[in-house]
Amino acid sequence: MSDTIETFLKSADWLQEATGPLYVRLRKRLEQSIEAGVLAESAPLPGEREMAHLTGLSRVTVRRALQDLVERGIIVQRQGSGSFVADGTPRVEQSLSLLTSFTEDMTRRGLDSTSEWLDRGIHTPSPEEVMALALSSGEEVARLSRLRMANDRPMAIEHAALPVDILPHPEGVTSSLYEVLERDSNRPVRAMQRISAINLEANDAAVLGVEPGVAGLRIVRTSFLSNRRVVEFTRSVYRGDAYDFVAELRLANS
Repeated sequence: MSDTIETFLKSADWLQEATGPLYVRLRKRLEQSIEAGVLAESAPLPGEREMAHLTGLSRVTVRRALQDLVERGIIVQRQGSGSFVADGTPRVEQSLSLLTSFTEDMTRRGLDSTSEWLDRGIHTPSPEEVMALALSSGEEVARLSRLRMANDRPMAIEHAALPVDILPHPEGVTSSLYEVLERDSNRPVRAMQRISAINLEANDAAVLGVEPGVAGLRIVRTSFLSNRRVVEFTRSVYRGDAYDFVAELRLANS
């Protein structure tokens, strides 16, 4: 750890001059070090034991301050590696009650959404796609695979498959798939979605710009037209440090 952050934490008077609980004072001091450029994006922080020694605070107090910073998205903690300043990746709350596209989600939050195409074309369907899309023997699928980004930060890898009669020209999708489907009166009106916690495999982690094995989310979504026909089968992998999925719950029979 550099002498700069050690000096910043050991410098006299900041702990006495600050107000509030001790963990809040430490949290604010660490925030100041980040704002002042003492700690850059992705820089490691001292360990709990070292930080307690530098500040004279208990490890419980240090742990509470770090947890506050994690919850605010200012730092991230990696199993076996320690705490690091966040890299600036936007953290997004996505509602589980609305059927929206990635582009719509990012635009609503004032973020610039872009994509890097991994695959876009007509293919022979996999057995999973045949089942999900209820395809007949010999039918093909339109596939769209891309890295989704917000403000140039990788957020998710998305693999979408659609019947060819729904999307005969996948190369015509340049930004929002749902805009193209809506133009052709084929936008889905409901979907079933399954979310699973995963540890990112090496290939996906490399595309998303994170370490292999870090937390991620796998989302499988099947979308339907108003006539109940399956129109889209999408499998996505999301960065765990970039997404919070939010659902509104109501009391049964209320």
